[in-house]
Amino acid sequence: MSVRQLEREQWEEYFNRVSRVLEGMRAEVEVEGLDLGDQVEAEWLPLYGIVYDPKDDELEVAMENIDHLIPHPEAVYVDEHGTELHSVEIVDREGHRQIVRLRAPLALPEKA
Repeated sequence: MSVRQLEREQWEEYFNRVSRVLEGMRAEVEVEGLDLGDQVEAEWLPLYGIVYDPKDDELEVAMENIDHLIPHPEAVYVDEHGTELHSVEIVDREGHRQIVRLRAPLALPEKA
């Protein structure tokens, strides 16, 4: 796996591009910070997409029943392996780390 930092100028285009293929995956969002500890915001919900709005300087992780908003992100890291995106880590203005882990939905066996 390879973790790399995205430059701010890349955020909007990158998330617009990958959101098309992320739809239907499952996402878990964990928020970490010295003042917060570790908190799970969402556990393996269907993901609709991740977008960055440069006008409002806000990153949104849209999942079933939850829109996780991250105002004023300072840094974005992506964990990729080949063409697969495994996780996204966003560091916000307060230094909180917001980690979005991704996985494919569970495939059920066919009915006999």
